[in-house]
Amino acid sequence: MQEIITSSPAGTEALGVKIAEKLTGGEVLALFGGMGMGKTAFTRGLARGLGIQDGVSSPTFALVHEYHGRLDVYHFDMFRVTGWDDLYSTGFFDYLDSGGVLVIEWSENIEAALPQDAIRIEIRRGARENERIFQIEGIKP
Repeated sequence: MQEIITSSPAGTEALGVKIAEKLTGGEVLALFGGMGMGKTAFTRGLARGLGIQDGVSSPTFALVHEYHGRLDVYHFDMFRVTGWDDLYSTGFFDYLDSGGVLVIEWSENIEAALPQDAIRIEIRRGARENERIFQIEGIKP
């Protein structure tokens, strides 16, 4: 496990860009962390690193957003998922075999359904307002 500290939303996006450089397709990035931790900022950077020019926004109401670049990105928000029926309704299991990159916000809500080789990224607030501490397991940025 590696720990990385960012000090701004721009730094969080830069971390996403750096991780994107390592991706080859088929990865599941499981993001853990409460509201305002920078999950969407991280995903925005990751998408930019994969050559995606579309604006990345939180998929809170759509459940999943799709972006197309060097690799396809499927950006899920599992905040409202409370059981297996909810999870099936998102199409999550179909996307697992897509060859794209799945980025899953609120992974704590579907932890039992995550692949064993999922890249786990836990985010928590640091000592300063915009400081975030990333604990990353499964890939070295």
